[in-house]
Amino acid sequence: MAHQLPCDGEGICMLCKTKPPKEETLTCKTCISSWHVTCVSSPPKTLVSSIEWDCPDCSGVFVVSSTTAAVGQLSSELITAIKGIEADESLTEQQKANKRQLLMSKGKGIADDSFFDENNNKKNNSNDVLDIFDQNFTCSFCMKLPERPVTTPCGHNFCLKCFQKWIGDGKSSCAKCRTTIPSKMASQPRINASLVVAIRMAKMSKSIPSEAQQKVYHFQHNHQRPDKAFTTERAKKAGKANACSGKIFVTVPPDHFGPILAENDPERKQGVLVGECWEDRMECRQWGAHLPHVAGIAGQSEYGAQSVALSGGYEDDEDHGEWFLYTGSGGRDLSGNKRTNKSQSFDQKFEKLNEALRLSCRKGYPVRVVRSHKEKRSSYAPEKGVRYDGVYRIEKCWHKVGVQGFMVCRYLFVRCDNEPAPWTSEEHGDQPRSLPNIKELKGATDVTERKDGPSWDYDKEDSCWKWTKPPPFSRRAVNTGNPEDRKRARTREAQNLSVREKLLKEFSCLICRKVLNLPLTTPCAHNFCKCCLEDAFCGQNFVRERTYAGGRNLRTQKNIMKCPHCAHDISDFLQSPQVNREMMSVIESLQRKTEEENVKEEESNMTDEQPETVSEDNEKNEMQDGAEVVQNPPRIVNKPKRTYKRRKVGGDPLLSNQDSMKNPVDSCQEKRIVSGSPEDDETKVGNLTPTSETKTED
Repeated sequence: MAHQLPCDGEGICMLCKTKPPKEETLTCKTCISSWHVTCVSSPPKTLVSSIEWDCPDCSGVFVVSSTTAAVGQLSSELITAIKGIEADESLTEQQKANKRQLLMSKGKGIADDSFFDENNNKKNNSNDVLDIFDQNFTCSFCMKLPERPVTTPCGHNFCLKCFQKWIGDGKSSCAKCRTTIPSKMASQPRINASLVVAIRMAKMSKSIPSEAQQKVYHFQHNHQRPDKAFTTERAKKAGKANACSGKIFVTVPPDHFGPILAENDPERKQGVLVGECWEDRMECRQWGAHLPHVAGIAGQSEYGAQSVALSGGYEDDEDHGEWFLYTGSGGRDLSGNKRTNKSQSFDQKFEKLNEALRLSCRKGYPVRVVRSHKEKRSSYAPEKGVRYDGVYRIEKCWHKVGVQGFMVCRYLFVRCDNEPAPWTSEEHGDQPRSLPNIKELKGATDVTERKDGPSWDYDKEDSCWKWTKPPPFSRRAVNTGNPEDRKRARTREAQNLSVREKLLKEFSCLICRKVLNLPLTTPCAHNFCKCCLEDAFCGQNFVRERTYAGGRNLRTQKNIMKCPHCAHDISDFLQSPQVNREMMSVIESLQRKTEEENVKEEESNMTDEQPETVSEDNEKNEMQDGAEVVQNPPRIVNKPKRTYKRRKVGGDPLLSNQDSMKNPVDSCQEKRIVSGSPEDDETKVGNLTPTSETKTED
């Protein structure tokens, strides 16, 4: 017998084509493959030896035939060449391994050095982003990047064709972890669209060299814009359709806090004065008082709020001039043609723009306030247009049940400007005043008050309001009016947006719109953060108890839990969700590479700013005094302190039982160990770009 073959997956011997009973099968201790005893050339003689038995493939024992004897001479030559490579001391272990591989693949006696040159060129030209995907995202069947990737509920990724072939063979469990795959997902697998885009971007980054010319984006310079926001005939009609944005007259960044001073007004040299009126919100935007022409809040959740507009959008607002109660954004269904809907349909939360206002409350930042003529219930609103009324400070914020029966976010604004209000006849600005008595605070929840001193406060020595702490560092470029500076800034931002940063944007949660943290992939191929998906189904049960009118208990009914992004039922998935660890490892690798690049750039910038020469006069004086002169003094570079993130992957299921549904455990909280002071963290965000968030008002 020249060949020995094991049994296949169904237990049929591949040599005699029969299915032997269990008593006539042997199991290899190394590869755990089944063999037919009668078809093995040298079966074990005793029962003890059968336990430690190795198959012919693992033991290296083969039956020699005429064919194998004919190639004996070639094998001896190959062994001689391998021994020669091992004896060469000039080669490293890696080079020896490469030469051995070349010998085994090509059958040559001498390996060419061009093989190493090709490998070095491939290594130098390799793309680190694609390498990250190759290391973490590989299909277990074809060992390649998944083509049309499918993600199982257990968090493993496969090619669509490989997955369908695996299911077609009668398999009903995952090929990696043997977890049972739901029948609906096995019959109708969904392609993970975010992975498709991410893999395509990684492949494109390899094909396009970094030295290639950047794509040119055409934009209109600020000096080319009209002085008036609406210039066309159609724009002058009612509703102001097809309105064009006018020129920005001030030189402050979009995330500027506090009043706009005369130094930021190159044309009038007076700044934006209290009581200044404009025709509409578009003209108000041109002077930087309140940039969004629709949203009522301008700010970023992780940075703070710069300005608000009182336009009568919510019934809960109360305006008392020097102080007013402001209602946050959200709580309305603005989908489709409901953009003018004023009915509240769900609760407001401290997130996005509401969180920006709460952050300004904690820090004590000044917030610019503009009032619109649309606020009909206020005695302090202008008769027409929009008016700038100075800066206010948020003293408190809380949660309460609004007029329409839903929870709303409330904020107490108190005026603190150096100029008098437009409705007063006083000559001086505001003085520190005591807070008003707010009756609704008795039934309020989640009350937030400032614990530390405010950043914008009254100075008794100078008798004015000013910054007592350094203002927040701007993260946006200042509009200097020079088109070349603006062009260079945009080119630099486009170049700095690396492939890794673009990929991180693709790996975003469909609820919070941020980079995925502990990613969960639903059977409908949508990706969410674990904590976001947990909050979406907080307080819901998997089953619903039913009772008859007479008191007789009926069968429990299953609750349908739809995906937050589609109408697919994910209640079975929520009972034991698994984190997509392959996706999480890719995200962590991309974030780590991005942080390393940022640290290197900061180190290089700090090194360039260090003085490289020493004045010759100082050297001469030191030599005359007999002092020792160091010609090349060592350069001390203060390396910026890095921030490390430690993620805790919760082993508990997201929603394992009814108790966890009622009282969900926030297993997605991150524990961060930050080296350095908080001031260092505030200065490190100088190169980031704030995300724009809007609040729609009428």
